[in-house]
Amino acid sequence: MGSADDETIAYAVQRRRLRRWRIGAIAAVAGAFLVAGAAGHRGDNSPLFAGGKVKTPHLVEIKVHGMIGADVSRWTKAIAAAGKDTTAKGLLLDIDSPGGAVTGGEELHDAVERFALTKPVVASMGGLGASAGYMIALPAKKIFAERSTLTGSIGVLMEAPEFSGILGKVGVNVQELVSGPLKGQPSFSKPISPEGRIMLQGVVGNLYDQFVAMVVAGRHMPEAQVRVLADGRPYTGEQALKIGLIDNLGGHEDAQAWLAKASGVPEAAKIVEIGAQQKTFNWKRRVLGWFGGVVMSWFGLDADIFLPQANVGIDGAVSIWKP
Repeated sequence: MGSADDETIAYAVQRRRLRRWRIGAIAAVAGAFLVAGAAGHRGDNSPLFAGGKVKTPHLVEIKVHGMIGADVSRWTKAIAAAGKDTTAKGLLLDIDSPGGAVTGGEELHDAVERFALTKPVVASMGGLGASAGYMIALPAKKIFAERSTLTGSIGVLMEAPEFSGILGKVGVNVQELVSGPLKGQPSFSKPISPEGRIMLQGVVGNLYDQFVAMVVAGRHMPEAQVRVLADGRPYTGEQALKIGLIDNLGGHEDAQAWLAKASGVPEAAKIVEIGAQQKTFNWKRRVLGWFGGVVMSWFGLDADIFLPQANVGIDGAVSIWKP
């Protein structure tokens, strides 16, 4: 057997070894994903996550970061459970949000308001606590914000894209049948009619009135004064303090210290996050997604299509600060 044959055999052995190594590596990493995912899933159902099994007096915290969607049930259910828990002595709202769906903000506001009937609530705003993000802070006994926090932006927005100009240029005509002249308003295929504009402005105006009423009740301010402030503009924390939209300048630790004192628990008392996003584990999706990403990367292609994407449902009217 010549040296060429020896090289061929050695090359084949090396390829088999490399193939086995790759398969073993894939299996090991996939197993690690399974173990980590199962552990994370168990953690979601732990007593601390449920927020009602801590035996000693403690504080609970809700983190509202990012856009507020229409479905806030995980927060409202957690707040309701904490309200019934005799060892949960107070609620800290950690807010860093530009706002979002009016319905989501309203439901969360009402849940906090019910909790505040029996136990103290404090709100701590980070970089943003605007629009619906400000709405949910209103039932708090005290609202803290940094000097640079953007808050306020009290108002409601309803918008819809309208493509009639583009559709006309490309020769597309949309045939629409409606049960009444206001049923198809707004529409992406035609401008809003004068009657439709009046109708939709009435809807926005009513939602705005509801928001103003929340500010009046939460901040104990005259309605006329609130309407002057509530023209949609944002305020810095420093400005908001001067006009009465917040109570104190300070951060998360300041708010927690105030809540501990108001709740009658030691300042070092445990604070338990409730209502966090549950991490449901689908092993098929996780493993196949990871495997697909590995395969795609081997071919030099973009593997982002295998990554799960966050989806925040926001439909209808919104209360959001848009820079």
